[in-house]
Amino acid sequence: MSAPDYPPPRYHGEQGHTHTHLRRADQPPDITYPNGVRVTYLARGSETSGDFGLYRWDFSPEPSGPGPHFHRGISESFFVLSGRVRLYSGDRWIDGTAGDFMHVPPGGLHGFRNESGEPASMLLMFTPGAPRESYFETLLKLRDGSLELTEPELDAFGERHDNWT
Repeated sequence: MSAPDYPPPRYHGEQGHTHTHLRRADQPPDITYPNGVRVTYLARGSETSGDFGLYRWDFSPEPSGPGPHFHRGISESFFVLSGRVRLYSGDRWIDGTAGDFMHVPPGGLHGFRNESGEPASMLLMFTPGAPRESYFETLLKLRDGSLELTEPELDAFGERHDNWT
């Protein structure tokens, strides 16, 4: 089996350009949920020309995280930075610890939870770079009580954000 080819060039300049994106470690998180979970937008799809979205997910000790679900149009990858994160790998829950990585292709059942009672941290990457920020921000509003949705509205919200259970 031969290795896949590199993608065709998307930049055609003779010299490299100076446009980069830098997010400093001391910047505050973009979202803090009522239970203390902090989400930092490291690289939004809008900043990567839609190539990927990269987020840091810092769990509080309180149990939290989504149950099994899937996406039709995006893949999702997880890299555990610290602590213990429960990862749903299609048919079972496993304990992920620092350095563990899981990739989920479109359609793959997955979920993640912190049930350890201790803080934990991981990176989430979506490809291509869908606008997940709106999804996370709406979840915040639902959790802090500033937004209420009916069951049909919740279904439409999930469909709009490619979240299927």
